[in-house]
Amino acid sequence: MNKHQYVAIMAGGIGSRFWPKSRVGYPKQFLDILNTGKTLIQWTYERFGSFIPEENIYIVTSEEYTHIVKEQLPGIKDENILSEPSRKNTAPCIAWISYKLLQKDPEASLIIAPSDHLITDNESFRNICLKALDFVTQIKAFVTLGITPTYPNTGYGYIQHDALAVADNIYKVKTFTEKPNLEIAKSFLASGDFLWNAGIFVWQVKNIIKAFEQFQPEMFEVFEADKEHFNTSQEQEAIERIYPLCTNISIDYAVMEKADNVYVIPSSFGWSDLGTWNSAYENLEKDYLGNAVAGKNVVVIDATNSMISVPENKVVVLQGLDDFIVVDTSDVLLICKKEKEQDIKQYVAEVKRNIGDDYL
Repeated sequence: MNKHQYVAIMAGGIGSRFWPKSRVGYPKQFLDILNTGKTLIQWTYERFGSFIPEENIYIVTSEEYTHIVKEQLPGIKDENILSEPSRKNTAPCIAWISYKLLQKDPEASLIIAPSDHLITDNESFRNICLKALDFVTQIKAFVTLGITPTYPNTGYGYIQHDALAVADNIYKVKTFTEKPNLEIAKSFLASGDFLWNAGIFVWQVKNIIKAFEQFQPEMFEVFEADKEHFNTSQEQEAIERIYPLCTNISIDYAVMEKADNVYVIPSSFGWSDLGTWNSAYENLEKDYLGNAVAGKNVVVIDATNSMISVPENKVVVLQGLDDFIVVDTSDVLLICKKEKEQDIKQYVAEVKRNIGDDYL
């Protein structure tokens, strides 16, 4: 393993589209969504641990989840957990880990990755990550991993790349596009030069900090002013000063869409962002009627093509449902058509408005 290679796993989101299982106090990255015996963050940590030194793996999370990270990753050191005082999207936390690593290792190369994605082909993933890490040490480049699309998904962002590779399976990025409508997604798929944006980035930290200086000078200045406190006992206190001054912005908007040295590696490693109950349904085993059942005591009668997730100790009988999401917890029951899953955020907002925050 290369001592100059690091990974920052982002684990601060609330996973609202997996409500009511995913709650503000215990979101989906800390759940065993697919009944594998491990939570999503545990799988992600283990995956990177196969080729990144364990002491070089960092978790960036909200301070309210720090205790959960310690429970689920008992081997991780306290100094490898970055506890954000507030949610400010991905750019501020990437600036934080980049400054922290630059103070420690000026030659550091860094992978940024979400904590809650599914990857089934770990060997391919490892090889692509190592290729990206090698590329960014040779060229001042920002690399993103793009997923070869298999259908016109309207829930993902897309990356368009040049036709000619600059190296083996590495292409210069032309455009980033946010979630398109179905017709545009179909045209992207037909063109052959668009990929799904997996939100996984690779670069040298010295170069991303230069990009912050160029494209986000205000954020750069607040981190620069306190940089001597990183990796000291004053670090968290410095972050408490810095975060209120940071813009709430994603790294895509802050840097990637502005920089002219962004490259993409088209990838196929069994990826899903597990962003919705439908994506969980697609990745779970189904019975002969097409139902994906998570729960030991579920009786299904004339129900088909449904996603069913219920507590282990509860007997649930379902009859006559087709293409439904059924999620039961100790205090909330959700029943909705699978085709309406993108509206779950609205349902959560409705619960908040009419009942309050206790069930969020």
